[in-house]
Amino acid sequence: MKVIFLFLFVAFCAHAQQTVGVFKHDPSLSYNGYTLFAPITSKTTYLIDNDGQVVKQWRSQYGPGQAVMLLNDGTLLRTGAPAVQSMGGGGAGGLVEKFDWDGKLLWLFEHYGSTYRLHHDVEILPNGNILLLVWESHTREEAIAQGRIESRLTENELWSERIIEVRQTGPATGEIVWSWSSWDHMCQSIDPSKPNYSPGQNSPDRIDINVGGTRSDWLHMNSVRYNAKRDEVLVSIHNLNELWIISRTSGDIVYRWGNPMLYQRGTMADQKLFAQHDARWLDSNGTRITMFNNGSNRPNSTPTNYSTVEEIVVPLDASGNYLRQPNAAFGPATSVWKYPEIGTTQFYATNISGATRMPNGNTLACLGPQGILTEVTADGKEVWRYVSPVGNMGPILQGQTPRNTMIFKVYRFGPDHPALAGKTLTKQGRLEDGPLDVHDAIPSPTSVQLDVLSRNVYVSVLVSGNIDVDAYDVSGRWLGKVVNEELSVGKHTRHAPHGTYLVVLREAR
Repeated sequence: MKVIFLFLFVAFCAHAQQTVGVFKHDPSLSYNGYTLFAPITSKTTYLIDNDGQVVKQWRSQYGPGQAVMLLNDGTLLRTGAPAVQSMGGGGAGGLVEKFDWDGKLLWLFEHYGSTYRLHHDVEILPNGNILLLVWESHTREEAIAQGRIESRLTENELWSERIIEVRQTGPATGEIVWSWSSWDHMCQSIDPSKPNYSPGQNSPDRIDINVGGTRSDWLHMNSVRYNAKRDEVLVSIHNLNELWIISRTSGDIVYRWGNPMLYQRGTMADQKLFAQHDARWLDSNGTRITMFNNGSNRPNSTPTNYSTVEEIVVPLDASGNYLRQPNAAFGPATSVWKYPEIGTTQFYATNISGATRMPNGNTLACLGPQGILTEVTADGKEVWRYVSPVGNMGPILQGQTPRNTMIFKVYRFGPDHPALAGKTLTKQGRLEDGPLDVHDAIPSPTSVQLDVLSRNVYVSVLVSGNIDVDAYDVSGRWLGKVVNEELSVGKHTRHAPHGTYLVVLREAR
């Protein structure tokens, strides 16, 4: 009897101390499948079942930059972030990788330099090519010549966005076979002598070069998706609080939604999106779109900051053309589905994050900064919740406090998905129960701690070598290198840039 009592007591304590892993799972309502995620501070991508058991891992030599997906043939496609300082920012990448099911690297394509860099997302096309997002830097002089107001150049340069289609040509090469640049679709109403002058109401199919913020990264695309039936590209523009649909045939922006003030067809009251991520089509006809509306700084709202996953019905006529009344904004006026229906700070993500609709109608959402994955039914009932244990020092044990567990976005694949056909999925254990392989078992020879108030970074080195530590602000924007030098065994103190919220140990060699 005493043994039974002790067992119950220990079991109760262990349950009470849960800090990570699966917190909720309703097998009768949850979509049965395998969840793929790539922790931002890790070089490992994980596939877990609904009980939190790891069934597959892929290891890269690079941190994510930041998307990852499984292709129909079981190939893992991911973006990566090399340790370079050019054009740093939230979501910075620089390369894309393909791994086979067994973890063998099939392709490594690099695309970065002093004035351009891959970032954020990747999309697979029906022909096997991929779409990628690229920052491109323009000088102060180029921006002014294009019509940018000089006072709106606070960082002495201006970045545009390019979408490129890349065809693999070899194990480490690729050919750009199509591209689209926002720089070619600007307009301005300031100077008639400069290009693309558009007085009065700006054309909705062009981008006013003088709207939005004043930082160099004033657009900041963070997702890209392709609709093969319509031959259109859907992108999310974080810093303008908008979604765009771009015709690959004409190159025009044929639809935009979220912030009609940008083309003078609305007021602040008409703004629908606030720092959104992860725009996705739900159907091949392009009639429905979902997005993760981060909801930062909502005006005239209580609370001011809360997130929602939203679904809209795109207004199309019988011929599939986008409907818009003359001198009006693109519709719809409201979303047809939203979770949660009432805003709450309990569902809020300042940055990153995403959501995907699954075959049974449930929605799997990712609260990115917290590393929380949650599945809800169509009527808003939570049926699965998982808190990632993977931080910048690897997976923590159950009972420890999760830190730096950010996840960019998430997917779930059903057992009948083509990517899993003929594959053996072996339960390897839960991440929070201890190391699953040699990579997880090896302790880091270096640890870093940040004092946010003093901005001191304390580096403890057990094995001398080159130490590489990056600084980020609360929005995930890269602020620079804190450490990139040879350090001897011992404790060292360095100072982080102003606004640092997180420091990440990239390499210790």
